[in-house]
Amino acid sequence: MLNISHNKLNKSVSIEHFISVQKVFHQRHYKHFNRFLLTFAIIGVIILFLPWTQNIMGTGSVTTLTPDQRPQTIQSPIPGKIEKWFVREGDYVKKGDTILFISEIKNEYFDPRLVERTGNQLKAKEASVNSYQGKVKALNVQIEALVKERGLKLQQAQNKLLQAKLKVQSDSIDLEAAKTNILIAQRQFDRTQQLESEGLKAVTDVEEKRMKLQESQAKLISQENKLLAAKNEVINSEVEINRVQAEYTDKISKAQSEMFTAQSNQFDSEAQVNKLESEVTNYEIRNDLYYIRAPQNGFINKAIQAGIGETFKEGDRLVGIMPSDYDVAVETFVEPIDLPLIHLGEKIRIQFDGWPVIVFSGWPNVSYGTYGGTVVAIETFISSNGKYRILVAPDEDDHPWPDAIRVGSGARTIALLEDVPIWFELWRQLNGFPPNYYQPEGAQGEPVKK
Repeated sequence: MLNISHNKLNKSVSIEHFISVQKVFHQRHYKHFNRFLLTFAIIGVIILFLPWTQNIMGTGSVTTLTPDQRPQTIQSPIPGKIEKWFVREGDYVKKGDTILFISEIKNEYFDPRLVERTGNQLKAKEASVNSYQGKVKALNVQIEALVKERGLKLQQAQNKLLQAKLKVQSDSIDLEAAKTNILIAQRQFDRTQQLESEGLKAVTDVEEKRMKLQESQAKLISQENKLLAAKNEVINSEVEINRVQAEYTDKISKAQSEMFTAQSNQFDSEAQVNKLESEVTNYEIRNDLYYIRAPQNGFINKAIQAGIGETFKEGDRLVGIMPSDYDVAVETFVEPIDLPLIHLGEKIRIQFDGWPVIVFSGWPNVSYGTYGGTVVAIETFISSNGKYRILVAPDEDDHPWPDAIRVGSGARTIALLEDVPIWFELWRQLNGFPPNYYQPEGAQGEPVKK
């Protein structure tokens, strides 16, 4: 019947008398079928020239616009043991509300009066600092008194030295006078003795002059002794000055040494005071950390560490919280080949899971159930899934996103590119070419680094 053999069956067997053949091979049906094919071909050619909006499809999920609005877990900065819960899962908490109370598990913090006892140590050290400060002041006063006394003693010794020097001068003058007297007495004795030999003077006069000569000699010797004694007094005065200087230098040095020791102890005590103040502050802060509080307004999602008496380490996650105030956004992922076509400010159409939608990806104007978005951030490093992450915020010029969407729900995005004919899009798809590269008006060329 298909006439594919060299033996033509339709020529040797007539089938025209069959009713079915008469109905199928009627000339009127050929005419309608040809009209149908011609109409279909014309419509197909027209469709090939209709505009088609190139797009980039992506899948992602609903998130928040800023990191502080995303779901988070609350950790404890210190290790501890759960003692009491103040909330239940699903409860709404305000910033600063107590979520749970923990107790200490490190033995160095077991003392319930640790802060009080450390505060007493701090007061004792502060009193010690005050004592050392008083001692330093007293030693400074003592040093000033010693310096003043040394000045007076040196002045007194210098006056004695001056007196001794003046006495030396006086005795030197007296010695010269004694020498002059002895010369006079010698001349008188010699003259009297000569006169006595000539018979002009009596022996008594000679003896008297001899006595006066001897007295002058004795006075000379005595005056020489006085001069030597005065010189010794000068030397003694100089020695006394040196002694006073050495004595008071030693006293002042000892006082200064004690003062420096007191200052060293004072500085050491001040360092210990600062250390104790830091410890007191740390203990007070640590006591405050026993109460785990909400970092912001939100809802308690899940208690990760649940049991009473359950212990945990510092940094362990205790409970999850979802902020109550947040701005929704969509994070979607695109292929590396499509990344150069995405720009900041790009218009995106979004389909949310759970919302009815009729999508014609090439004709966004006739799609129903999609929502508008704008690209606000483009990640500059590839994600673990081999694609690049794009953050999309609601488009203020489009109708608002549904209020009932939740963070974490799925979303599909359509990035709208150039309008091209359908035949061009078919040709591009068949050849595996990327969409046309273009730069939309008002879009930024450089992506924002995250």
